[in-house]
Amino acid sequence: MGKRYYCDYCDRSFQDNMHNRKKHLNGVQHHRAKQAWFHSFRDAAAILSEEQSKKPCRKFIQTGQCGFGSSCRFSHMTEKDIASLEWQIEDERRRAEEPAGGGVSPERSAADWLSRREKRLALHSSGRLEEEEEASPQASDVPPHFLSIPNLPPSLLPPPPTGWRDAPNTEWG
Repeated sequence: MGKRYYCDYCDRSFQDNMHNRKKHLNGVQHHRAKQAWFHSFRDAAAILSEEQSKKPCRKFIQTGQCGFGSSCRFSHMTEKDIASLEWQIEDERRRAEEPAGGGVSPERSAADWLSRREKRLALHSSGRLEEEEEASPQASDVPPHFLSIPNLPPSLLPPPPTGWRDAPNTEWG
């Protein structure tokens, strides 16, 4: 059968040879799919400035649909959508101005976490970890901005505060 090339942007595969790959990578559909992928990661300020520079699409205003879709050179955003973007930008700006976690920057809190981790490892090796935990119980030793990432797989979630004391008897294979 031979090797197959899978394009993540276009979500399709084809026989991998120089001619087919070059034809696909230079194709209009691939360029549009790649552009749509990168546009999905734009911030709200970039989207708002781009949409405000465009004129409203007449076809979209009249019928609610446009044959050009995302490649239309006119804006498909309503006043409500633009207001929502403006609110989102203001919210992001307020969050950036407010100090996160009581005045501690994310870089500093990671450094603090590493220093606390080193202290905990030293206490654990000396056997005084249980005494220290009883004196200052913490819900989680992980910085809060690391826990704000949505949909983390279970393998990347921090262990429970009490830890895993008893390992379940599980046979692999």
